[in-house]
Amino acid sequence: MDGIGPFDPTVGYPSGPAIKEIGPEGRHIPLWKPLHMSRRAFLRGVVCSGTVIAGSAYLFSTASPARADARAVERMISLTVNGRTHTVDVPPNETLAFTIRYRLGLTGTKVGCNHAECGACTVMADGVTVYSCSTLTHRVRSKEIVTVEGIAAPDGTLHPVQQAFIEELAPQCGFCTPGQVVSAVALLNKNPRPTVDEARHALSGNLCRCGAYDHYLRGVMKAAERV
Repeated sequence: MDGIGPFDPTVGYPSGPAIKEIGPEGRHIPLWKPLHMSRRAFLRGVVCSGTVIAGSAYLFSTASPARADARAVERMISLTVNGRTHTVDVPPNETLAFTIRYRLGLTGTKVGCNHAECGACTVMADGVTVYSCSTLTHRVRSKEIVTVEGIAAPDGTLHPVQQAFIEELAPQCGFCTPGQVVSAVALLNKNPRPTVDEARHALSGNLCRCGAYDHYLRGVMKAAERV
């Protein structure tokens, strides 16, 4: 009957403790931690030994020359705004709105919400409207930027959109007007004969705190007849 049944792993092993240190023959084997050492003292010794090792690695290390990161962004860039090229010192995290207003002095571009929601900071980059408050200057350094200051003719003649907005009494407080003008001009540049719904969609990204949406919409449709 001994050969029947599941295998017993204890068969064939001698009796006695599995760890020889606790057996009679292990009385003279030195313990890895003295019995009189407390747990707190033992942990303190481990921490101190680690600090010594780390400090020695610092003391005996050789200094290496500092190197600039090869991925660093060049700060001096050329930016074309309203047909003029400017050389400006721009940090990599600077927004286009900040560069336009405070480095180039083009304060027609307004910063309202500063969260890409109100549209007061709208400018054109290669003919496409963008929120300059949430666009990094370095991302558009190779594009043609147009702000509200670049909409009128060089001799000061107003663009049909600007003139139509005045006639329709679209600007109330006027804070959102620069963004509205840029959005309307970008629309008519691509679609000179928009429908009312297309014009409404093009201006939908611009919030008017005065609620003069119908005035702006009528101005766009009047300007479309003059372009």
